[in-house]
Amino acid sequence: MKKKRYFGRGAMTLLAAVFAFLFLMPTVLTIADSFMTQTELTADYGQVFSNATDGKSYISKKVVLKFIPDKVSFSQYLTILFKSPDYLLKFWNSVILVVPIVLLQLLIASVAAYGFTRWRGRVRDGIFFAYVILMLMPYQVTLVPNYLVSDWLGILNTRWAVILPGAFAPFSVFLLTKFMRRIPVSLIESAKLDGASEWHVFWDICLPQCRSALYSIAILVFIDNWNMVEQALILLPNADAQPLSVFLSTINTGEVGIAFAAAVIYMVPGLLLFLHGEAYLVEGITYSGSVKG
Repeated sequence: MKKKRYFGRGAMTLLAAVFAFLFLMPTVLTIADSFMTQTELTADYGQVFSNATDGKSYISKKVVLKFIPDKVSFSQYLTILFKSPDYLLKFWNSVILVVPIVLLQLLIASVAAYGFTRWRGRVRDGIFFAYVILMLMPYQVTLVPNYLVSDWLGILNTRWAVILPGAFAPFSVFLLTKFMRRIPVSLIESAKLDGASEWHVFWDICLPQCRSALYSIAILVFIDNWNMVEQALILLPNADAQPLSVFLSTINTGEVGIAFAAAVIYMVPGLLLFLHGEAYLVEGITYSGSVKG
């Protein structure tokens, strides 16, 4: 029995290692390729990018995947950081769009989740059910209504056309509501008996208890909006205000090395945020998913 148990654990560990390698390989290759010279990239991937503009051609030559460059080069990073300001401009466009979405969504979700938790009834259940239905819809379904509303409000082709729909996304409300229902009712009732107002119950009792959920929501919302493409293309047609995620798709095949370097710089904020709040992310999703409404 012990041998079977050890064999099973070893097999599961090996399988997990294989899947981890497959998931991490694109990221590792992107980082390694960002330090390669343009000549080496052309020699290794030239056949891929030469056929990328056709759509009907096929790759007749084997592609060389290297995890270690033949010659380390920082020319791509020098171009992005010092020689071409467009990349940093697009990077800060991404920051200007995503940070307000995260902050506003946390604020709105906190207040809405507290309301769904404290007051119950058929009206509340109906509204919460509508939130769940909206959460299940892909963003592409609501893109046309968002475009029409933005045009009616006169904010089309401004950053508010992207920020406002993102701030009122229903996912964070759903996740935080499920988490707030974990808070014991007796704790809230004790605070009310001691004379605490609804604001003090919300600010001093509920929000501290939901710290891990707020971290997890912030990470998920940041990563989701950090990679936005459709929203910026449709609601923000002005190229000067579009984020780096859109700009990366327009880099031509002669700047492949710059594209790899820009992708590495672009993934740094998301990786740092994830590594900083990984424990909160796991805890928040686990607890919120284990609570019945």
